[in-house]
This record gives sequence, structure tokens and C-alpha cells, in this order.
Amino acid sequence: MSIWKRKPLAQLLAEAADSEKGLKRTLTAWTLIALGIGAIIGAGLFVRTAMAASQNAGPSVTIAFVVAAIGCALAGLCYAELSSSIPISGSAYTYTYATMGEFLAWIIGWDLILEYAVGAATVGIAWSEYLNNLLVNVLHMSPIPYSLSHSPFQTDAVTGEHGMINIPALFIVSVISLLLIKGIQESAFVNGIIVIVKVAIVIMIIIIGWHFVNPANHTPYIPASSIFTDEHGIDHKFGGFWGIIGAAGTVFFAFIGFDAVSTAAQETINPKRNMPIGILGSLAICTVLYILFAHVLTGVATIEDFRTGGKEASVAFAINKYMIGYAWLGQLVTVAILAGFSSVILVMLLGQSRVFYAMGKDGLLPKVFSDLHPKYKTPYKANIAILVIVGLFAAFIPGDIVGDMTSIGTLFAFSLVCVSVIILRKKEPNMVREFKTPFVPLVPILGVITCVLMMAGLGWTNWLRLFAWMAIGVIIYFAYGKKNSVLNNPKE
Repeated sequence: MSIWKRKPLAQLLAEAADSEKGLKRTLTAWTLIALGIGAIIGAGLFVRTAMAASQNAGPSVTIAFVVAAIGCALAGLCYAELSSSIPISGSAYTYTYATMGEFLAWIIGWDLILEYAVGAATVGIAWSEYLNNLLVNVLHMSPIPYSLSHSPFQTDAVTGEHGMINIPALFIVSVISLLLIKGIQESAFVNGIIVIVKVAIVIMIIIIGWHFVNPANHTPYIPASSIFTDEHGIDHKFGGFWGIIGAAGTVFFAFIGFDAVSTAAQETINPKRNMPIGILGSLAICTVLYILFAHVLTGVATIEDFRTGGKEASVAFAINKYMIGYAWLGQLVTVAILAGFSSVILVMLLGQSRVFYAMGKDGLLPKVFSDLHPKYKTPYKANIAILVIVGLFAAFIPGDIVGDMTSIGTLFAFSLVCVSVIILRKKEPNMVREFKTPFVPLVPILGVITCVLMMAGLGWTNWLRLFAWMAIGVIIYFAYGKKNSVLNNPKE
């Protein structure tokens, strides 16, 4: 049994063709673009933009968005080639299995759990914060008690009250999981409605907010290099080159989602045409909106606002404080953000369940995860397991910690996807490719460099968490995955 054994490309393509026994093909190019936008525009834009501006880059957070977008575009071109050539569930996990062997496939599958599961938990925590904002500022009700809406590791700076469990975060993760069990088509329909609403709100903020931009808030556009210490006592490089790179790693969380589109390849009609459109189309639309949004937000409010008064609800805070006469927009933003976060959680949990489904079929995880519901044809047992995992993260871990863990895990996955394109071009030169990544190996290599650079900007604490997570994954692989691998144990 070799841990470097590769899954034959012919076997993967046969699995993709055998859709009668598997997942339903119902998704179109427009549905995929909507899924991508649904995942991309959410906590990253409304929460991480202000965080990156206050901790790392100041107004030059817009440049950080450009850096992050370049890294995503380079990886996105690689994703587009692989997802159209190997249209099967599993995303980067499946591509790595076909190119670099079982052990690295397991590593990337374990890494994707970090990306999607922890990412969904991060957004669930942000959803909880904005729910309290809605109750207090829109509905003029009492907020959910601090102890029931924060993790045990958090303490109210004013009252000194300790958190116990984040019940709202656990609630939204549970509701979305049940929707996904019902079916991909129903989930995509709900997501489509939410996407229309939240994109409209983002455009309204850009157009109206442009008139309230104070040029003084953009001076200097790139602050001088210094060190900023946050409320947890963690130092951040603020200003200058490394401030922008650190911000790029932080706002990179805002782009996570377009790659989740690739996990739905096996449920897509004509994936060879529609997957590249879905991945690159959603990425392009969101990049333009992000840069304009960041420019307006940092122009309307000051960096000090984001550090003190704004926090998680910085967008609504900036509107209420500076955009006089538009309090209704602040209230609308809060409602739209709650809906928007819900669609992000939906796509993250969708991606995670499809990775579990693929790994269960391969025997690297228990085969129960590959069981499809007899009526809905969804991997419902995988959804239930993910509900438990994500629910625990959302209920008991602070949002800022899990957010950066998600970013570094995703950047690692993107790097391996870029490498996979180069290897597959060498090993399978005659494979039919409906979409080809241009300028190979230059584009994939640039993708790896950009992703590693952003990982470097996230700081040693996140590298430590990544290595600890990977160490746990290696133990599980040798204790369970290697012994139960279908590829390495064909008779079983």
C-alpha cells in the first residue's frame, strides 16, 4: 500500500459520467455565479474590511483587496481548468488525488475542512453579532444576553460578563444544514434571492456613501510602518508594504467562496462550460464591488472608529454616525447582512458536505458520509456530521481566531491547486480540457507565490494553528484513512 498512489484519471471521469447513481445535475452557469457571489459577499466584506483597515493597512486596504484578488484570479484560472476537466465533487481534494497521490489528497481534504467548516463557523459568529445589532438598533428590543451570544473565551469589556455559548450562531448553522439536506435546487433558489438583495444593498452603499467620503480620511493613503496591538494583546504590522500584505491575508477571507463553486461540479449541467463561467464570473463581479466598497467605507469613517466603536458592525456604525439622513440605510444594511451571511454559510456548508461525500466514497473517511438520502439525493449524513462540527466551533470559539485560521487554510489549498495544474499538464498532456489556464506554468507559479506571500502576512500564531491542525490530520490518516482507502484496498 503506497500513500503516494494516485487515483486514475479514467476512474474519476467514469465516476463523473455515472451521475444516475449519484448527485442530481441541476445547476446552470447563472446558478453557479449566484452561488459564488452568495459565498463571497458576506462576513469578509462587511466585517473583515474594517478589521484589516484598523489593524493593518488603513485606507490602503483597497490595495490589499487588489493583491488578494490577483491571488484569487491566478488560483481561479487553475480551478476553472481542473473543475471543467474533472467535473466531480471534492474540489481541490479530488484534483490532488489525481495528481499528487493519496496522502497529499488527504492533507488537502483535511485542510478543506479547516476552510469550509471553520469558515462557516466564522460567518455564523458574525451573524450572531449582527442579529443583536438588528434587535437593538432596528427593532428597538433588548439584545440577547452576552453570556448566550458569545464564546466562553470572550468577556464584555464594559460589564465584565463572561460568554458561555453562542446560541444564535448555532441556530443559523442548524437551519442552513436542514435546508441543504432538503436539496441543492431548493438551496440554490434561496441563495439566488439573497444574492439579489445583498448585491443591491452593496451598490446602494457605494453610490450614496460616495457623497460622504472625507478626503482627510484617505490621507496618508498608505500609512507609515508601525506596530498596532489589538485588544487581545496581539501585535499587527500596520502601514507600509507588510501592512498591505497582512491586510491582504485578512481580507482574503472575503474572497473565500468562489472555490466552493467547484465542489458542486458533479451537480452541474454541462460542467465543462459552466464551471469556468461560475468561478471566474463570480470572482470578477465581487472584486469590482469590493474595491469600490472599501474605498467608500474608509473614506466615510476614520480608522479610530473601526478600532473602537465599529467592531463587528462597522458598516452600520459608519452609516449611522456619518451619513446623516440615511439611518434607514443603516437599518437596511443590518437586515441585508443577516440574509447575506446566511447565504455564505449555505455555500460553505455545501462545499464541506461535498468534500466529506468524496472522501467517504474513497474510504478515507467513514463510508457513511457518502450515503445519499433516498428521496432528496443529498449526502444528508455528511450534513448532519458537519452540523455538529461547525455548530461546536460557532458556539464556543471566538470569531477573529477562526477567521484567520480559515484564510491560511484556504491559501494552502489554493497553492496545491495551482501545483496540480502543472503536474496534470505533464502527466496527462492528452486529457480533454474545455478550459485551459493560460501561460502554464507561469500563471500557476505566480498563484503559488502570491498565496504564500499572503500566508506569510498572517503571522506566526496562524502558522502554528495550521501545523497543529495538519498534525492531527496526519494522525487520523495513518490511524484510519490509510487502512480503509478504497484505492489501496481494492478487495475491501
